Amino acid sequence: MHYVSTRDQSLSYTAAQAIEQGLSRDGGLFLPETFPTLPDLETLRPMTYEQRAAAIMGLFLEGFTQEELLTFARKAYGPEKFDCPQVAPVRELHCKTHILELWHGPTCAFKDMALQMLPHLLTASMQKNGEEKTVCILVATSGDTGKAALEGFKDVNGTKIMVFYPKDGVSDIQQLQMVTQAGENVGVCAVVGNFDDAQTGVKQIFSDPAVRETLAARGYVLSSANSINWGRVLPQVVYYISAYCDLLNEGKIAMGDQINVCVPTGNFGNILACYYARKMGLPVGKLICASNANNVLTDFLKTGVYDRNRPFYNTVSPSMDILISSNLERLLFDLTGSDAEVRDYMAQLSATGRYEVSDRVKAAIGDLFVSGCCDDARTLNTIEKIFHQTGYLMDTHTAVAYTVLQDYRAATADDTVTVVASTASPFKFCDSVLEALGVADRQPGTAILDQLTQVTGKAAPAPLAALAGKAVRFTEFVEKQEMPAVVDAFLR
Repeated sequence: MHYVSTRDQSLSYTAAQAIEQGLSRDGGLFLPETFPTLPDLETLRPMTYEQRAAAIMGLFLEGFTQEELLTFARKAYGPEKFDCPQVAPVRELHCKTHILELWHGPTCAFKDMALQMLPHLLTASMQKNGEEKTVCILVATSGDTGKAALEGFKDVNGTKIMVFYPKDGVSDIQQLQMVTQAGENVGVCAVVGNFDDAQTGVKQIFSDPAVRETLAARGYVLSSANSINWGRVLPQVVYYISAYCDLLNEGKIAMGDQINVCVPTGNFGNILACYYARKMGLPVGKLICASNANNVLTDFLKTGVYDRNRPFYNTVSPSMDILISSNLERLLFDLTGSDAEVRDYMAQLSATGRYEVSDRVKAAIGDLFVSGCCDDARTLNTIEKIFHQTGYLMDTHTAVAYTVLQDYRAATADDTVTVVASTASPFKFCDSVLEALGVADRQPGTAILDQLTQVTGKAAPAPLAALAGKAVRFTEFVEKQEMPAVVDAFLR
């Protein structure tokens, strides 16, 4: 199986080349020329998560053996990394609603599901490509990707990693996780602005041939750990298929039953992975895309108009505070089948901040996706209500998804069994969760973790509890136009 760019499908790359490169040189994103059919779910049902991951990813990774992939999966998802043997457990909230917990890894967010696997895929890809240069991973983060990437690539031979995050745009715990990161090959820098500024800066560095040539002369090659890299999206496909198998095993559904999936969405990668699972044959009905006040995706999925020319809001669900959803480009390519059409949409977005898809594409989107959004007040209300009604404690992003799901059900009377993607531990957002629970006087620093435990009776995940007393290593912040200079200095 080979890979093409969303902006030039005449170019063809192996899986290893696409993963190493991360972003196509024309600014497009890599995706498979064709999508495989899902294996018989009966063969996947008895497997461990690691075995399912190897089997599913192997369908896309020509040139990688099953033995290699299973070894990578065991290293990525084993008990020394994940605190739950199921890796991505499915919890029943009630008979029609199940929570897919994707935050049992070392950084307590769903990004671990891909970023514990990506270093293995990337280093193996470099070996297969005969690449002898050191790979520099550039990351823009809205909060969770940064720490997950830092942890995944920490002290990995032949790699360096630089993470940019929006100054004042992540939670206190998220920031503390990044600025205290250990490792000899890591760097962290805040950017004055929002996530879109950081993401645009990283993309510009990737697409600048002068930067690439300069770094190549020093022995470096650039790659990405953001979800623009196919090696990030592919491992995410696995957990939706695995969740369906777990629901089968628990007798919550019968083989062939359709489920709906609701995903809190910012950069569109997480819900895109479920779209790909559906494309492979997973029985998914509606894909419910949940946004916060930065509801550019909600509006697009309803109207076919993507318009980032709108106010940007800092919300209690900061990992979704995004107005440029990069992975939407992959969906547009899949629905249009035309790199020229995608190039035109992306050129319009770059020039005017806006584009409108054709009626045909709009209709196709409407057949697949449902969208909705909610503000901070409703998000916090959901956290409080669900905790007191069921004892289940949600983070702010999961609460956005649950709220949008309830809105959809009220509007449609659709009672299909639904899986809600839970993307982070509530302890990553202690301040907001405590506010939702009516606690006005909240403790500073890491003491807030103990406070949330005292209020809820829930234990903080060990990786977060271990933050207490860690020394801050990274304090630099720069304007967005200074990002290339930061990378240049980091790689000297």
